[in-house]
Amino acid sequence: MPIRDGLNPTRARVPEGHAPVSARDFLHTLISTQRHRHPADDAEALRARFDDGEVVLRDGTPLHPDSLIPAGQDVWFYRMPAPETPVPYEIRVIEEDDALLVVDKPPFLATMPRARHITETATVRLRRATGNNDLVPAHRLDRQTSGVLVFTKRREVRGAYQRLFAERKVDKVYEAIADHDATLADAAPVRWASRMHKVHGEIQGSVVDGEANAFTVLDDVTALSETEQAKIEAVHGPRPRQARYRLRPETGRTHQLRLHMWAAGVPILGDGIYPVIHPAEDEDLGVPLHLISRELAFVDPLSGVRRTFTALRRQAWG
Repeated sequence: MPIRDGLNPTRARVPEGHAPVSARDFLHTLISTQRHRHPADDAEALRARFDDGEVVLRDGTPLHPDSLIPAGQDVWFYRMPAPETPVPYEIRVIEEDDALLVVDKPPFLATMPRARHITETATVRLRRATGNNDLVPAHRLDRQTSGVLVFTKRREVRGAYQRLFAERKVDKVYEAIADHDATLADAAPVRWASRMHKVHGEIQGSVVDGEANAFTVLDDVTALSETEQAKIEAVHGPRPRQARYRLRPETGRTHQLRLHMWAAGVPILGDGIYPVIHPAEDEDLGVPLHLISRELAFVDPLSGVRRTFTALRRQAWG
């Protein structure tokens, strides 16, 4: 099934060992048990999917509501996304050519659709804005993180750029805002090495004993100017003197920079997970996490030329 309105079709598989089930009952169970369900996705909407031939097998064969689906069989259909709170920030284009669209992603936009964040994602927004359904991110940024995000524009170049990130052939520089720590400022540059562990389904990761698997270089710590401090306090209220921390991750563990900053005694300003997990319903879209992917650099796999992309925003919300 083709991508429609920027969204990929959903693939679902009947669990191994399950008795054959009708296509109607299988989809009804999937839809009715969704944690984030559109209120209009009811029995009539389910019937319309079958009437429109939008419940299919891998080869595109449309299914009838009474078609029996055996265990292990995949089925494709279009999900009806639940309403989402609009993210009040724009995606800015840094650079575009025949192969790439490089953007400055704002906070609160996930990179790809996932869980309750489907349409308010960088991928779907950009596909809808450009009309190019072949747009795919070459890497990912956390939903809360701002900055440089690289998309491929054509299927035939996708693998080459995704391999750059998978094989760690990309130089990355991040900037974080946190309380100014004079000791860290004097010590920089310093290399942090930790063993990080994160359990699937749990929000927080942790630093544990054992051989290091996460490495970050703290290059520099610079106190904010009076003007910058005033802008921060206009959003976050009175704060101790804040500083900009320049970070170079050598590995890509989940929440690596947030964990390393927390472990160093300077949790990133606006972090709703470290050190304290804040309920999702308390999220304030006007109070971002101050972590920016400031710069990405790599040797282009197509041209052989080294390319550098720099975020346009100065502050996370700017």
